[in-house]
Amino acid sequence: MARHVVRKYPASMSLRYDLVIVGMGSAGLTAAEFAASLDLQVAVVERDRIGGDCLWTGCVPSKSLLASAKVAHTIRHADRFGIAASAPTIDLPTVWRRVRAIRAEIAATDDNPQRYRDMGIDVILGQAAITGPNQVTVTGSTRDDERTLDTRFTLLCTGSRPVVPDVPGLADAGYLTSESLFELTDPPASVAIIGGGPIGIEMGQAFTRLGIETTVLQRGEAILPRDERRLTEMLLARLRSEGLAVHLRADVTEVKTEGSRKVVSAVVAGRTIDVVVDDILIAVGRRPNVEDLGLETVGIEPTARAIPVDGRGRTTVRSIYAVGDVAGRHLYTHSAGHEGIRAVRDMFFPGKGTVDDFVPWCTFTEPELAHAGITIAEAQAQFGDDIDIWQIGLDHNDRARADSASDGAIVVITAKGRIVGAHILAPSAGELIHELALAIREEMKLDDVAKLVHIYPTLATSIGQLAAKSAFERAHRLRWLVKRR
Repeated sequence: MARHVVRKYPASMSLRYDLVIVGMGSAGLTAAEFAASLDLQVAVVERDRIGGDCLWTGCVPSKSLLASAKVAHTIRHADRFGIAASAPTIDLPTVWRRVRAIRAEIAATDDNPQRYRDMGIDVILGQAAITGPNQVTVTGSTRDDERTLDTRFTLLCTGSRPVVPDVPGLADAGYLTSESLFELTDPPASVAIIGGGPIGIEMGQAFTRLGIETTVLQRGEAILPRDERRLTEMLLARLRSEGLAVHLRADVTEVKTEGSRKVVSAVVAGRTIDVVVDDILIAVGRRPNVEDLGLETVGIEPTARAIPVDGRGRTTVRSIYAVGDVAGRHLYTHSAGHEGIRAVRDMFFPGKGTVDDFVPWCTFTEPELAHAGITIAEAQAQFGDDIDIWQIGLDHNDRARADSASDGAIVVITAKGRIVGAHILAPSAGELIHELALAIREEMKLDDVAKLVHIYPTLATSIGQLAAKSAFERAHRLRWLVKRR
């Protein structure tokens, strides 16, 4: 473990490092810890709060809110388990305080700046700007507080922020994004969510379960458009059955105010509807944080979606890498951490490191929707008719029936016998998907998965059942080999 050294530097002093990391979100935290374990001289620069989007505005607070919402839903439907159901008493300000308390606990422990200082990492607060291929200048709270960091390599992990659509009247009416949602002390009684991606759908279900009247306005023809359509349609039916209003092919045209309320106008199926609510949540996507980084100084030209990088995570300046949301590959905490580690490996170890494009993901509704590999539509486009689709519903899973949670299914896609896509709509789908993700990564056949004995009764039993179908079909084709009297 790196020795903890406390240093005090005067302003304007030039310092020399092996690696300077700009941004201490998911990618920066992971990369810093890995680099420190290699006995490298590392500095990290953060202009706001350690922990980034995941801790403060993304994964942690949203999943904390979903957990509270699940409890409310369970109380409301306890009769499924032979227990008297009742209407839960929900104190929204208390729910939101719980969310902030969980953030604070993580910030004080795992994401505490002192934890990284104890690893021997210099933690510097301020605005970083690239001032040369091997130089980063950090400006503190005043212009006089400026220091120059000379470095062999720079790793940009500055993340992203919500996109706000250009809708007439929206700015005047006011709105929430993931950056302001969890700071509320008096959450609204009704919300319109613009956007039907993971954030919009997760929060839509959470709000509805917490008694907040919620409407989702999704411009596309399906929710969660990157996921398997068979399963998103099943999930949509579940959400609507819980009371979440979802309008597809909804083009938001205007926002107005009526007293203290907001009116969101949208064209849906050729007619205009008005959704009157207390507040609006914007969830239509994200854009990279590239402003004020001084990229133009070294000729790096970001696009509207990312800082361009090669397969090793390098920008056009070979000593400067970019990973995580700002590099625009996959906007997930787990992929950001992976990219950060791979970039450090590429900088300091022999050979070439590559960033993995195969990244599974999960939307944490109930049931969860997990995704690995390609969808049926993508497989058809890539392989034509040379694919097989394997599907099993949870209504055939004994554990799901015992838990009164049999809404869902598992879909596996094979091409030339090998698994190329896997999609799960089920409780704990985010846990279940890893077995199939590994199978895809290792180019395994569904028959290979059948060789593993799956524990009964578990939800994963259905993966074994699906794999067994493939093995049974193969055995049927080879039945002529059966020993007979």
